[in-house]
Amino acid sequence: MPYFVYKIFEKPIRRLEKLEQHEAFREASNRAKQLRGELPGDATFIIKVIFAETELHAEDLLNQLRVAAPNPQDD
Repeated sequence: MPYFVYKIFEKPIRRLEKLEQHEAFREASNRAKQLRGELPGDATFIIKVIFAETELHAEDLLNQLRVAAPNPQDD
């Protein structure tokens, strides 16, 4: 399965823009780090890497709301 590199905008609405696709995690991760290093200080988006079967699957995963796991120390 490939690794996708996405640019994610949160405002005014959530928008995903696929930048690249790589077969190896190391390539995708290094490229994402390079792109993040080039971001201006006032960037209105983030760069993420996602592992998925297809581009559609990647976008579905990126759009899912993630809930933090409960902290056992809070009991």
